[in-house]
Amino acid sequence: MRLSPFYPHGGIPVPLTPGAVSASVEGIWQALKVFETADVDPGKLAVTSMRGIKRTVRRYGPVRGHRAGLTGPDLLDYSTARRRIYLPAYRWVLENRVPDLVDRLRGLAATDGIVLLDYTTNGDPGDTSSPLSHAALLARYLTGRWPAHAVS
Repeated sequence: MRLSPFYPHGGIPVPLTPGAVSASVEGIWQALKVFETADVDPGKLAVTSMRGIKRTVRRYGPVRGHRAGLTGPDLLDYSTARRRIYLPAYRWVLENRVPDLVDRLRGLAATDGIVLLDYTTNGDPGDTSSPLSHAALLARYLTGRWPAHAVS
């Protein structure tokens, strides 16, 4: 559970927004999403319940992109937003909030092998045909194969 992007670790820096922090990686992703009828929602940064955090096209219309920071003038396309927002935030969590778990998993992977489960298997930020898998990203991190084109 602590490896989930929904987990409310707290104090996660919001990429492209100096001084702003979020409870979760998903809170950052949802807060910076811009829709046809709604701009950023900083309130999503404070959500700690792991519920009610999603912002949907059904409610707000088509997604226009992700804002490059809470007050940034630019909108990022989906692939760029993954690289500039999601990946740096999730990597920060791995390095600063769960290094104990990462070390344990790395040790288990080296000796016994491990299986990581997720709803999807997409670990390529450039493949926008399916959602990113945090398990695939974790596997890449554990094996030193973090996406090279990711901004960290």
